[in-house]
Amino acid sequence: MSDSVARGFFVTGTDTEVGKTFVTCWLLRQLNAQGLRSLGMKPVAAGGSETADGFANEDALALAAAGWQQVPYAWLNPCLLRQPVSPHIAAARAHVRIDFACIADAYRQLAAMADVVLVEGAGGWRAPLSETLDIADLARHLRLPVILVVGMRLGCLNHALLTADAIVASGLPLVGWVANRVDPHMREYAANLHFLRQRIPAPLLAQLPHAENPNVLMDVALQRWF
Repeated sequence: MSDSVARGFFVTGTDTEVGKTFVTCWLLRQLNAQGLRSLGMKPVAAGGSETADGFANEDALALAAAGWQQVPYAWLNPCLLRQPVSPHIAAARAHVRIDFACIADAYRQLAAMADVVLVEGAGGWRAPLSETLDIADLARHLRLPVILVVGMRLGCLNHALLTADAIVASGLPLVGWVANRVDPHMREYAANLHFLRQRIPAPLLAQLPHAENPNVLMDVALQRWF
């Protein structure tokens, strides 16, 4: 993807429901507020609802709303599967193949219009897209550095370290991680955060509290990568 105009990043998570879309939208708004023309992308989505413009995925629509300008939905979400299940099952049921070349073409369209493109994965880092391919393969195909969203809750330490190890093993750079407090009542939050800061081989970019519209200052490490 070296011919792209924009700088791209792949946003993955320690699991599903850890706030990848929430964090990606927040990052997009922060970057746009800094004057960087930033767009989001949800290359693969499973599930959605009918809108005035047709069937669409709510995560993809949220990314669209956070972007610096409106873009064609087909670029934002080139692979939309109707069943709200694991993408490899939804694709098999629909008798379709998730086409990495099509996704890469859509990414290039977005990259030509932006300074930064944030590509949000589906599920976790090894979420399957077919019998042989997964989200990690898609990130490698796009050749994008990775941002990890850690859902701060009981069990996150194991998930975060395993995911960070897998990203590093993939050969892609892990440029940073975001702590998203999905459980507002998580015990020993500060101690868990400290442990992860010591063990994840990348800087903590931001902490997001459990809130709809958090007023959070970005860590200086974020400026380094964007």
